[in-house]
Amino acid sequence: MIAEFVGGWLTNSLALIADAGHMLTDVAALSLTLAAIWFASRPATAEKTFGYYRLEILAAFINGIALVLLSLFVIYEAYERFYTKPEVKGAELTAIAVGGLFINLLAAYLLHSDDKHDLNMRGAWLHVMGDALGSVAAIAAGVLIYAFGWIWADAVTSILISLIIIFSAWNLIKESVNVLLEGTPAHINLKAVEETIRATEFVADVHDLHVWTITSGMDALSVHIIHQKEVSQAELLKTLRTKLHDEFGIDHLTIQMETSEDSDAKEHPCFSGANCFGSEIKVKTKAMNH
Repeated sequence: MIAEFVGGWLTNSLALIADAGHMLTDVAALSLTLAAIWFASRPATAEKTFGYYRLEILAAFINGIALVLLSLFVIYEAYERFYTKPEVKGAELTAIAVGGLFINLLAAYLLHSDDKHDLNMRGAWLHVMGDALGSVAAIAAGVLIYAFGWIWADAVTSILISLIIIFSAWNLIKESVNVLLEGTPAHINLKAVEETIRATEFVADVHDLHVWTITSGMDALSVHIIHQKEVSQAELLKTLRTKLHDEFGIDHLTIQMETSEDSDAKEHPCFSGANCFGSEIKVKTKAMNH
């Protein structure tokens, strides 16, 4: 970061200064990532019954916002440079950017193993990959300036890399917000989950089905199940847990067992055939009484 900032100042390159600024946010972002991982490892308390897992998602959200804000600032600075057309030292710019690319690729390699499974780690990985792409853009700008004297290449490559970063950051923000709002995980089809439960022997009906993400890689499910009276609740629960684990990878389950004669089940709005979250549930009285 320091090398690129000093190099950008000496060569008058916006691409290098922007990449150094991006690295500055990386220092904060990676520190936030480490802090979130440390907090997430702390045990649950009476006040925080789920522990601090959600801090990882919050860190990912903040990382995404920081990426977007930084990219917008770089785009603004690049726009200004189209009019001022400052002198940029192409050869020095290229040499410094090559060194930055090597460091960023090494960091990206170290972070890559977990980026697909952990939003927080993916946020850190995206920061580093943004830096790597920034270094590539700076190298391209340096070569064009040195070979052809195209000063505008510095501003154009800065805008290009900023747009790529914004696209990646937007996906990170969107996924983080979905987790914070307890939306259904993108990789889980809620209708398929419901059909799997309904297809289980002795299950008469389903209502209040919810699937959400506590933190990356940790999905949770809660549901009310109306079952036939002759079945053992313990055996039915074991069957459901096995099916939900094998087909959807969900292990954190809260299942309330009910029969058609339970007062709670009868009073629930879904029992009468109202539209409920996840499906239109119409209780088949004959099937339950069978």
